[in-house]
Amino acid sequence: MTDSLALRIADMISTACDGRPTAGEILASDGSLSALGVTSLGLLRLIDAVEEEFDVPLDLDGEAAYLDSFPSLVGYVAERTA
Repeated sequence: MTDSLALRIADMISTACDGRPTAGEILASDGSLSALGVTSLGLLRLIDAVEEEFDVPLDLDGEAAYLDSFPSLVGYVAERTA
């Protein structure tokens, strides 16, 4: 996982959730996004932001294990943008 990608996605999560959690809290976490306080609305905002910025589709209809945690999401995006 690249540090710059992780930082960018942490910022996107924080923005999608109106600043709660902070990017620093997200970077320090390996727990689930819901444990960080990411709501369903925050998750939808995050998905839109990731798809728009990285052109990586995030499908909620199928297996969405990449949305289980911050490291999983960063790894998923990193694999598809390499």
